[in-house]
Amino acid sequence: MLNKKIKSIILAAGKGTRMKSEMPKVLHSIFNKPLLGYVLDSVSSIDCANENIVIVGHAAEKVEEYVNKNYEGTKCIIQSPQLGTGDAVKKALPYIKDFDGYVIVVYGDTPLITGETLSNFVEFHDNNHADLTVMSAVFDNPKNYGRIVRDKNNKFVAIVEEKDANIEQKSIKEINAGIYCMTWSKIIGAFSSLSNNNAQNEYYITDIVKWAVEKNLNVQSYILQNNEEIFGINSKSDLAQATKILNKKSIERLMDNGVQITDPDTTYISPETQIGQDTIILPNVYISGKNTIGNNCKIGPFSHIRDGAIIGNNVRIGNFVEIKKSIIKDNTNVSHLSYIGDSDIGSKVNIGAGTITANYDPISKIKNRTIIKDGANTGSNSVIVAPVTINENASVAAGSIITKDVEAYSLAITRAPLKIFSQWVKRKMEILSGGNK
Repeated sequence: MLNKKIKSIILAAGKGTRMKSEMPKVLHSIFNKPLLGYVLDSVSSIDCANENIVIVGHAAEKVEEYVNKNYEGTKCIIQSPQLGTGDAVKKALPYIKDFDGYVIVVYGDTPLITGETLSNFVEFHDNNHADLTVMSAVFDNPKNYGRIVRDKNNKFVAIVEEKDANIEQKSIKEINAGIYCMTWSKIIGAFSSLSNNNAQNEYYITDIVKWAVEKNLNVQSYILQNNEEIFGINSKSDLAQATKILNKKSIERLMDNGVQITDPDTTYISPETQIGQDTIILPNVYISGKNTIGNNCKIGPFSHIRDGAIIGNNVRIGNFVEIKKSIIKDNTNVSHLSYIGDSDIGSKVNIGAGTITANYDPISKIKNRTIIKDGANTGSNSVIVAPVTINENASVAAGSIITKDVEAYSLAITRAPLKIFSQWVKRKMEILSGGNK
């Protein structure tokens, strides 16, 4: 068990030019969750995690707004101008100069790194009484990566960038993954010695390794078991690839836990969604955000479940149904072509095909909730205009627009009286036929 406090520094200042977007790279999303959010969640899950510091730069106000809204106790520090990774870490020094613990440095565009891996990384650093630990990985084709150089005794001696590597060094397959764990009191001095004497005139964090080796400090490397975890996002193509990787892991986890997913190739389910045993997910279902789905449900095909859905047991969600921030209790059916948003739906409710909960007021910008209690029924093509409550065992007639509460066991109907014009079609056809002669 660790007894050291841990602070993390997340590097999130870059624009991400290859993303071809005005949005900061770290705010691009997978399953509606920004890349930075995945990294913050992972570092926050480490035992003894004490504080997260996010280094922001491009569109700093947007990144800071996201962080402040979603991660209490996380500090944002601006790097301007952006003079390299070493300079980015230096921006945090005034806030942690007297810190006695471990500091980890992670990139904000690596959403696949897991909290489990980071915890193992820190534990390795602690067990080896290291002053500096570099996360590394082994690639059959290590092109474009900095190489981990060891001496004949297998001791870590340097990181050599590919452009500076000789033929022998280029053959090394162990590479620098770009994640660091530092015993802060031992390594803080390295940052005052960083130099920008290079072609880019930038300060590189990799230079702290050379400094630590020259000081005869204990420098270690932790070899990553799953290379996918350090996959960095630099383009929209990378974003799509990372989405597929996360989705595959999520689907495999769910199937291992007893969920039947008919077609994994066309199904997307966020890692934060929990689904119970014997639930069937039909093709072309998309589930994003944090949701809970019970046992023995049937979802889809072509359903979309958004963030904040809590779905009970034995629930049926039909094809082309959208669910958002709603609670749906046991044994309820939501039929095809329906939208259920910001709603509390009881048990044994039948939502008829094409039912819409109209939850948004475009003038006030307020989203109101719909309450449909146990045993109630909505007919096909109903519109329920929130805020409104449909009480127990009430029934809404097909085609109705409901704007007032409906009392228990009653029928609500707004349908206009039916009028039938006898022989209207026949007379119309005779007129048209006569006009063409």
